[in-house]
Amino acid sequence: MKTESIEQFYTDKRRPMPEGINHITGHFNVFKLEECHHSGPIHYARRDYYKVTLLKGHNRYHYADKSIEVNGVSLIFFNPQVPYTWEYLAPDPTGYFCIFTPAFFTEKSRMALTELPMFAPGGKPAYTLTDGQTEEFSALFEKMLKEIESDYPYKYDLLHSYLTEMIHLAMKTEANNTIYEHPSANTRITAVFKELLERQFPVETPYHKMNMRSAADYADALSVHVNHLNRAIKATTGKTTSALIGERLADEAVALLKHTDWNIAEISNSLGFEEPSHFKNFFKKHTGATPRQFRMV
Repeated sequence: MKTESIEQFYTDKRRPMPEGINHITGHFNVFKLEECHHSGPIHYARRDYYKVTLLKGHNRYHYADKSIEVNGVSLIFFNPQVPYTWEYLAPDPTGYFCIFTPAFFTEKSRMALTELPMFAPGGKPAYTLTDGQTEEFSALFEKMLKEIESDYPYKYDLLHSYLTEMIHLAMKTEANNTIYEHPSANTRITAVFKELLERQFPVETPYHKMNMRSAADYADALSVHVNHLNRAIKATTGKTTSALIGERLADEAVALLKHTDWNIAEISNSLGFEEPSHFKNFFKKHTGATPRQFRMV
């Protein structure tokens, strides 16, 4: 699975790129959600940065094969180890969020991010806030917004302090454990698998390389065990994960044979087959004809 870089974040959000993002000393920024929200699709992917979001409204977050539905005001912690996406279930969400690289936090802290409960593997990242807590966290975000625009030479030390205070306040708050079934975990994981599968297509050049070809590749991208993925796909579709991958590859092979002048070896290579003979056998199994025979019809 492709990981979204912090540079890509600024491109996707149509925000001005800060000068000299430093991956050694770290990067931090903070935003109002309504100033960055856009209606385009939010891809299911890992990011190479951490994110803390205060979100007001009705929304649903998807972590690997789990979904968390929140309604009201929530504080959500995202980390680079877990791919995620989310849905806005009500229009015009409001709130705040900050993004930061691991180096920004660890450079000035004795705490390890992966040991904190909101960022730890299998941790609970969602916190439902009371009115009083909402005021407290909102005030911290407003301080961050004010400070990020200041000329104070030590402002990033102060921003780190605000972030650390936010983490400590969250750890005093009970994590939200409401898991939304979509309408079942199997349905959700199947939907995300299909999204990942479709994002590999169409193949646009003969030099294209498939990033994911096996059930294990997709399981790794989803941060689930391959047996878990296979059971979910089978229960939802009646087919195996490998069968769905094979069917999609065969559909793409048909399109390339029909609509390009690439030779068969180029098509085979672009679809991730090590040898043209492997592609020939695969294509015949799915269509009943060899690639050459198919092109001659």
